[in-house]
Amino acid sequence: MIDAANYEKPATLKNGVAVKIRSVRPADKSGFIEAFKKLDPDTIYTRFFHPQKALSDEDLKTATELDFENAVALVVTIGEGAQEVIIGGGRFVVIEESSRSKAAEVAFTVEEDYQRQGIARLLLQHLALIARQKGLTHFVAEVLPENRGMLAVFARCGLPMQSVHGGDAVHVTLSLAQEDPPSSPRG
Repeated sequence: MIDAANYEKPATLKNGVAVKIRSVRPADKSGFIEAFKKLDPDTIYTRFFHPQKALSDEDLKTATELDFENAVALVVTIGEGAQEVIIGGGRFVVIEESSRSKAAEVAFTVEEDYQRQGIARLLLQHLALIARQKGLTHFVAEVLPENRGMLAVFARCGLPMQSVHGGDAVHVTLSLAQEDPPSSPRG
């Protein structure tokens, strides 16, 4: 069984950079503040659906103080110890549970200098592995239509996908059902 609260795996990005994928910790608050400062306004808008200049204390608490049962978050980092820098993150939050299904909303943010290096795909693979072990049956996401990069990640992730265009967002559903035994994500 995966210990999501202490999850940690090495990985390599498309450009050859070695990274670590690990669970978020309460001590990551300052790392989140620094990572947020580096984000372009467009990246912030595509993640939060509104402009935002800083993370509030409540945002930081929600981002870093998780139960790892109903909310799981992973970050991708470079460097070690005091030199560790957060360059991306992904999370899922359980939103719906019935006798037949258990859904979670999934979301990602990747710092622009590291976009198109496979970070969101890696995070999605690791989150899906954890989610399956927790009995989740699918992920859902709301994506702005102009966020073509995220829509491409979902379309190419290998999970069965349905998308519905409606209003100002694309509603994406990814099935976590797997007929073969789960394999470890690459990286």
